[in-house]
Amino acid sequence: MAMTRTLRVDRVACTGRGLCAELLPELIDLDEWGYPVLENSTVPDRLRGHARRAVAACPRLALHTDEV
Repeated sequence: MAMTRTLRVDRVACTGRGLCAELLPELIDLDEWGYPVLENSTVPDRLRGHARRAVAACPRLALHTDEV
């Protein structure tokens, strides 16, 4: 059975710095205040490495990946 990786944002921890959207613009947009908006939380295989890098770079540890 194949695992699907999804992104999740901890809205309480996030301070809207926007680094995640810079590193993963294919999946993350920013709202008018600079907070991330996930149009689709499923991470395609081709972007898994970029998603891991964005999660690791989050200064507030507010971005997470989950396997479903």
